[in-house]
Amino acid sequence: MSKNTTRRTLSAASIGNFGELYDFAVFGFSVPFIAAHFFPGGDTTAAVLNTFAVYAVAFFARPVGGLMFGYLLDSIGRVKVLAITIWLMAGGTAIIGLLPTYESIGIAAPALLVACRFAQGLAVGGETTGSTSFVIESAPDKKRGLWVGIVYFFGNIPNAFVAFMLIGMQLLIGKEAYLEWAWRIPFLLGGLIGIVGYWVRRNLEDPEEYKQATRKDTSKTPLRALTRSGLKSILCVSMIMSLQSVASYYLLGFTYTFLVKQAGLESKMALLSNAIAIAAYAATIPIGGALSDRFGRKAVLTGGALWIALVAWLSIRLAANGTLPEAILGQVLIAIGIGFYGSATFVASAEFFPTSFRATGHAIAYQATVAIMGGTSPLVCAWLVRAFQSPLAPGWYVTVVAAVTVIAIRFIPETKDVDLRTSIEGITSNRPSEIPARTTGSHGKGHVRSGE
Repeated sequence: MSKNTTRRTLSAASIGNFGELYDFAVFGFSVPFIAAHFFPGGDTTAAVLNTFAVYAVAFFARPVGGLMFGYLLDSIGRVKVLAITIWLMAGGTAIIGLLPTYESIGIAAPALLVACRFAQGLAVGGETTGSTSFVIESAPDKKRGLWVGIVYFFGNIPNAFVAFMLIGMQLLIGKEAYLEWAWRIPFLLGGLIGIVGYWVRRNLEDPEEYKQATRKDTSKTPLRALTRSGLKSILCVSMIMSLQSVASYYLLGFTYTFLVKQAGLESKMALLSNAIAIAAYAATIPIGGALSDRFGRKAVLTGGALWIALVAWLSIRLAANGTLPEAILGQVLIAIGIGFYGSATFVASAEFFPTSFRATGHAIAYQATVAIMGGTSPLVCAWLVRAFQSPLAPGWYVTVVAAVTVIAIRFIPETKDVDLRTSIEGITSNRPSEIPARTTGSHGKGHVRSGE
C-alpha cells in the first residue's frame, strides 16, 4: 500500500472518529451549562443528574444504530454507510446549538434535546463500528493495532481540543456571556465537521478484504453474528469492553463536572486539567496499539487493567483535593492506564469477528456494552457521590470493574495473528501456536503460522 493510500485511509477513518468524540465531548463539557438552560432552576444537583441522564440517552441509542448500520455495513459496504453516519452525527450536534431553552418552551426543550442525543447515538452506533472495520481490513496484518490506535487517537483528541476551545472562549468573552449564549457555538461547529468528513470520504472504496469476503461468502449473512460462534465473539467483546466503557467515560464524562461541583476547582482550571489528562490518554493509544502488535492483545489488556485497578482510587483522591496540580496528576495517572487498555480493546473487539459479519457482530457487542456500562458511568459516579456522601466512591466503582476484568481476560482468545476471514472461528485453542496458518489475506500475500 502506497503512502498516499495509507494516509488517505487513515484520514478518512479518523475524521469520523474525531467528529464522534467531538460531539460527545462538547455535550460532556457543557453539562453545567445545559443543566442551567434545559431544566428548571432550584435544585442544581437534580438538574446535573437530569443532564447526565440525557447524556446517557445517546448511549442507549447506540445499540439500535449499531444493529441497523452494522447490518448495512456488512450488506452494502463500509463506505456507503460511513457517508450516512457522519451526516447524521454532525446534524444532531448542530441542531442542539439551535434549540430553544426551558425558559422559552418549557418541557419541550429537554424533549428536543433528548431527540437530538438519540440521533447522535444512532450515528455513533454505525460510525464506530464502520470506521474500525474499514481500518482493520485495510491495514497491513502486522500493524492492525497501530492503525486502529492512530484512528482512535484522533477519535479521543477532540476531548482535549474541546476543553482548550472552551477555555479560550470563556477567557475571550467571559463566563457569563458563554453561559448566556456562546455555549451554542461549539455545537454549531459540529455541523462543519460533517461537511469536512464527507469531503474526505467521498471517493473511498471498500477494503479488498471486505470485497473478497463478500464475493466468496455469499451464503453467509450478517445475521450469523447471532449464531453460536457469533455469540461467543459477542461475549468476548463484552468481557473486555466493560472496563473501557466505565473508565473512559468516568474520565471523559464525569471528572470535569466532579472537579467543579465536588472538588470546588474553578471551571477553566478543571477544563485545563481534564484536557491535559485526555491528551495523555489519546497519545497512549497508538503506543499501546503498537505494543499489542508485538506482544499480543492479552498482554496489553492485562497490563492496562492492572494499572487502572491500582490507581483508580488514588486518582480521584488526588482530584478531590481541589488543586490544579493534584487534579492533573490524578487524572493523568488513570488516563495512561485507560489508553493502554483501550488500545488493545479497540482492535481485538473487531478481530473477534469474521469479515462476513464483522460489522454486525461488533456493533451489537460493542455498542450494547458501551451503552450499558459507559452511558451510565457518569450517572452512576454522580449517584455514588450523593448516596455515600463521599467524593471517593466512584474510585472504588472503577477499581472493582478493573479487578474483575483482569480475571476475565484469561478466558478470551488471543487475536494478534488471527486470520480476519475466519477470526476466532478458526482457533481451536487460546495458545498462539495453534492459530491456523493464514491463507491469502486482504493484501494478496501468503501468511504463515504465528511464531514461524
